[in-house]
Amino acid sequence: MEQNQTKQDKNDSSDLEHLGYAQELLRDMGGFSSFAVSFSVISILTGATQLYGYGLNHGGPLQITAGWLLVSFFTFFVALSMAELASSYPTSGALYHWSSFLGSKRLGWFTACFNTIGQFAILAGIDYGLAQFLIGILAWPSTGIFPILLYAFLLLSHAGLNHIGIKIVAWLNSFSAWYHIGVVFLLLIVLFLKGVAQPVSFLTTFKSSDGFAPPYSFLIGLLLAQWTLAGYDASAHVTEETHNPRKNAPWGIVLAVLISIIFGFIMLAAVTLSIPDLSQVMAMGDDAFTGILKLRLGVGFGTAVAGLIAGAMWLCGLGAMTSASRMVYAFARDGGLPYSKFWAHVSLRHRVPANAIWGLASLAMVLTLSVNLYTAVVSMATISLYISYGLPIFARLRGRLQNKKDEPGPWNLGRLSTPIAYVGLIWICFIIVVFVLPPNEQAGKVMGICFILLCLIWFFVARHRFKGPKFHIDDK
Repeated sequence: MEQNQTKQDKNDSSDLEHLGYAQELLRDMGGFSSFAVSFSVISILTGATQLYGYGLNHGGPLQITAGWLLVSFFTFFVALSMAELASSYPTSGALYHWSSFLGSKRLGWFTACFNTIGQFAILAGIDYGLAQFLIGILAWPSTGIFPILLYAFLLLSHAGLNHIGIKIVAWLNSFSAWYHIGVVFLLLIVLFLKGVAQPVSFLTTFKSSDGFAPPYSFLIGLLLAQWTLAGYDASAHVTEETHNPRKNAPWGIVLAVLISIIFGFIMLAAVTLSIPDLSQVMAMGDDAFTGILKLRLGVGFGTAVAGLIAGAMWLCGLGAMTSASRMVYAFARDGGLPYSKFWAHVSLRHRVPANAIWGLASLAMVLTLSVNLYTAVVSMATISLYISYGLPIFARLRGRLQNKKDEPGPWNLGRLSTPIAYVGLIWICFIIVVFVLPPNEQAGKVMGICFILLCLIWFFVARHRFKGPKFHIDDK
C-alpha cells in the first residue's frame, strides 16, 4: 500500500511538473480530506445559521425551504463544471489557472483577483459571523471594542494553526466533516424528540418584514442559501497537497455540495417547523436560529447545542484559511501580486505559505472594519467568488465555440458538459445582479470600486509585468 502511495505521489508530482510547477507543498491529503475541506468551508452549520434570520425576514419559511432548493438546483450545475475543470488542471491556482489555460493571462489575472477578494471576504464573513454568534449565545457585550477583539482572536487562531500545524489542520478538516454531520444529526434528533411546533404546510408560508414587494423580497433572501453554498473550490486549491487529485478533487467538490444540499434542507426544515411563533422569531433578527433552539430546548440545552454549532463555525473558518492561502500563494508564485516573492514564500520548516496566511488574516480584519453591514460583507464574498467561478467556465465555453484545444480530465461530464456549463454560467450572472440590490447596495458600490481599480491596475501595471502561469495551452 505504501509503495503504491509513493508511486502515486511520484505520478502526481510529475503531473504537476508538466503543468509547469515543482512540488513544494506537502502532499498529505487523501480523497476524504479533499471532500472534507470543501464540506467544511461550505459548512451548513455556518452559513445557514448565520443568515437564518436574514432569510426568514426576506420570505419567511418559504424562503428557507423553496429558496434553498432553488439555489441548490442551479448551484449544482456550477459545481459540476468546476469539478470537471479541477480534473483537467490540478494546481493550487485552480480557477485562476483554468482561466489562463483556457482563455488568456488577462482573464486569468482578473479571475485570480476576484477569487482572492472572495477568499478573504468569505474568511471575514465566517469569523465575524462566529464572533457575533458567540456574543449572542453567551450574552457577552455586543458593543464597543469587545466584538472586534473576539473577531481578531478567531482570525489569529486560524492563521496560527494553519502556519505551524498543517498536519493538524489536515486532520481537523477531516474531523470537521464528521463533526458537522454529527452535530446536524444531534440537532435533528433533539428537535424531533421535542416535537414539531408547526404542520408541514407551514414550510410554504411567505412572510417578510423588509417592506419590499414579495417577489423582490424573496429574490434578495436567496443570499442565505447562496452564501452557504460557496467555497467548494477549496478542494481545487489543495490539489497540490492531495493524492491523485485528478479524481479526488472533483469528487470532493461534487460530494461536498451534494451532501450539503441534502443535509442543509433537512436541517433548515426541522428548525423552521420548530418555530413556535413566527412573528416572535422574526423579531429576533440575527439571533433567530439560536432563539428557536432556546425556545424549544430550553435556555441551558439550547445554548449547549448552539455552542456545538459554534465549534463547526470555527472549523469552517480554519478550512477557509487553508483554501484562501493556497490561492494567494499560487497567484503570487506567478508574479500576479505586488511583492509576489514575499507572498509566495513557503516556510521551509512547516512547508506552508506562511506570509499568505498572515496577509489574509490582516486583510479580513481591514475589510470588516471598513464595511458596516454584515450582509454586505457576505454579499461581497458571494459575488466575488462566483465571478471567479464563472470566468473559467466562460473561457472553456468560448474556447469550444472557437474549436480551441481542450483537455478533459479523467473525471468529466461527456456530452452534458456544455449544456451544464451554460446553465451554471447563466445562474452566476443572475445572482451577481440580485445580490447588489438594496439592502446590500453597499456590496455593489464596493465591488464597482474594486472592478474599476482592477481595470486601472491591469492597464497601467499588470499587463506589462504579469506573465501568467508557467504552462499555457496554445501559448496564450
